Amino acid sequence: MTSIPADRIAAIEARRDELQALMATGDLSGDRFVQVSKEYAEVEPVAKAAGEVRRLREEVETLTGMETDGDADLREMAREELAAIRERLPQAERGLALALLPRDAADERAAMLEIRAGTGGDEAALFAGDLFRMYQKYAERQGWRVELISSSASDSGGFKEAIASVEGKGVFARLKFESGVHRVQRVPATEAGGRIHTSAATVAVLPEAEEVDVKIDDKDLRIDIYRSSGPGGQSVNTTDSAVRIVHIPTGLVVIQQDEKSQHKNKAKAMKVLRTRLYEQERERLHAERAGARKSMVGSGDRSERIRTYNFPQGRVTDHRINLTLHRLPEILEGEMDELIGALIAQDEADRLAQLDS
Repeated sequence: MTSIPADRIAAIEARRDELQALMATGDLSGDRFVQVSKEYAEVEPVAKAAGEVRRLREEVETLTGMETDGDADLREMAREELAAIRERLPQAERGLALALLPRDAADERAAMLEIRAGTGGDEAALFAGDLFRMYQKYAERQGWRVELISSSASDSGGFKEAIASVEGKGVFARLKFESGVHRVQRVPATEAGGRIHTSAATVAVLPEAEEVDVKIDDKDLRIDIYRSSGPGGQSVNTTDSAVRIVHIPTGLVVIQQDEKSQHKNKAKAMKVLRTRLYEQERERLHAERAGARKSMVGSGDRSERIRTYNFPQGRVTDHRINLTLHRLPEILEGEMDELIGALIAQDEADRLAQLDS
């Protein structure tokens, strides 16, 4: 890993001190204070990591000089301390390199979680339901809030489709590697011969867009109001409350009919549309910047098979990082930290390697 130059470390710490002094003057206007505070919040953890590297390097220099001292006890003490610091320094250097990596601007955003049953009929829909509950339980463990935006239930009790908004700290950063095809191998309850069936569900995790992120002109929308169908109670089925929005320039279509109120359905549909348009723009920019390069954790393409849940063997395998965990029941109960942590670590390692290449 390339060592961070001392002059860059000095510049980082100097900028942190400059921002700190600016905020302490009390002379900044409201907007300027917000701007400076935001930059300080971004720079401060990087400066802290830089300071630790500088301090350890200075100690190495000092202790190296003490190794030639005339006092034997002092030389021995210097050698011991030097060995300990030389063990810590590479970790501190790596921490600083990670802090300096370009951040995904969407990492702290809420996310739109979309799960759809794939090949496998009723069994795929049941699996889609299992996945939705897994993410719901994981979100509860993280202290996040999950709001079901829309769903289409299957006759067997699963989901043909479920779309939910997940809000909380660092939601997209932790869920963004979940996009792709999830495969299940198990014996369905209806299988008399005990044969293992394979079915799949597709997961998409999109960073939620704010109104300021995506400008949508009314003239670009075709909005149809019609009578809801399916479960939902008498009032749902007897009022024109369902909303279909077509974004004419892109052809994107969003249908929302879960609420009894036409206005609530329209608001939810616009939220989904805004998020999908925002993701389209992110993908376009990413393609421009990254070209054809794909990281070890994959492109997030929803057609890419990323994980297998094998019930007979009680294991979960993530194919992108060749990780197998024999903890399937616990993972389905939302204990996903080890799995998600491994994906984040691989992404960090891959991006650090790209810096050195």
